[in-house]
Amino acid sequence: MPKIIAAKTIVTCPGRNFVTLKIMTDEGVYGLGDATLNGRELAVEAYLTQHVIPCLIGRDAHQIEDIWQYLYRGCYWRRGPVTMAAIAAVDTALWDIKGKIAGLPVYQLLGGACRVGVMVYGHANGETIDETLDNAAVYAQQGYKAIRLQTGVPGMSGTYGVSKDKFFYEPADSDLPKETIWSTERYLRSTPALFEAARERLGDDLHLLHDVHHRLTPIEAARLGKDLEPYRLFWMEDATPAENQASFRLIRQHTTTPLAVGEIFNSIWDCKQLIEEQLIDYIRATVVHAGGITHLKKLASFADLHHVRTGCHGATDLSPVCMGAALHFDLSIPNFGVQEYMRHTPETDAVFPHAYTFKDGMLHPGDAPGLGVDIDEDLAAKYPYQRAYLPIARRLDGSMHDW
Repeated sequence: MPKIIAAKTIVTCPGRNFVTLKIMTDEGVYGLGDATLNGRELAVEAYLTQHVIPCLIGRDAHQIEDIWQYLYRGCYWRRGPVTMAAIAAVDTALWDIKGKIAGLPVYQLLGGACRVGVMVYGHANGETIDETLDNAAVYAQQGYKAIRLQTGVPGMSGTYGVSKDKFFYEPADSDLPKETIWSTERYLRSTPALFEAARERLGDDLHLLHDVHHRLTPIEAARLGKDLEPYRLFWMEDATPAENQASFRLIRQHTTTPLAVGEIFNSIWDCKQLIEEQLIDYIRATVVHAGGITHLKKLASFADLHHVRTGCHGATDLSPVCMGAALHFDLSIPNFGVQEYMRHTPETDAVFPHAYTFKDGMLHPGDAPGLGVDIDEDLAAKYPYQRAYLPIARRLDGSMHDW
């Protein structure tokens, strides 16, 4: 059996912060796992270093399920984003080790490929509708079959999803939380016009997506979903905060626009009602935030019973280690829907050399043993941690709103 003899965390900031777990075995094989929690990175790093790594030493690296249960059930204060991100890092690293020892890519260990590649969507955005659609046209020319559209809201100085750099978007860009202004009324008036213009210019063959980012009440989300029905969105994402899962019943009653949610979920319990009652169409939980490949595989199987497909979060707060893991997962499950793909910067790609590739609107994880993603520790050390927060949002009257 391959015995775990050491493990360590690597914190690096090649343009944004990443936390990586490296687990070493007595056979000389190591595995990598992503432990990044955007804006709370050092909390997970401390959890791993102080509480998890000491419990791993001497264990059989092949016992992935047992180690997952040990870290989940053995922690009385279970669940939560910090705990589950730490468990995810361990789980992902162990799958990487198992694949390397077997000489197989992880997707083969998960049952093999269910498709030739993983359809991904890119992020087109602009201050105006015309600018957004100009950028969408660039994505279409690059072969993307699915594109998320976000545009500025008239009368507001900044809008979620609209970035200065149109291809490398990182919202966690401030040493302290940046304050933004929000108006639901202005947003609800302007968004349908974006998709009316998009269909006129881009045609009917492209999949179009939109992220509300938890900013509407259920009845407001229902109204927007109904207004968007003529434009046949692939999905409307995070329409309302999902702490109260029953909120989605009201949205479902009023619109047939497909609903996606779950990028901030960290366990199957966060979406149990949403899936059982078929209140959503896509579940967006991801490897690093939802307990690793082992737990996400179970969540996907549960979703498959209820005609819910996956659409895993894939912004730049996932390192290439997690993106690689997500692609192996995506390739292997029957109810895959789409994978978000926000490209990393050249600096990040250099720190994390990887085997996955993009072609014709799809990513493929490659056939390297394990995850097919490595880390250049010497280069990583040249990019020290830099504190960075996600923004916050206030309404026009100054009160707090969901960002």
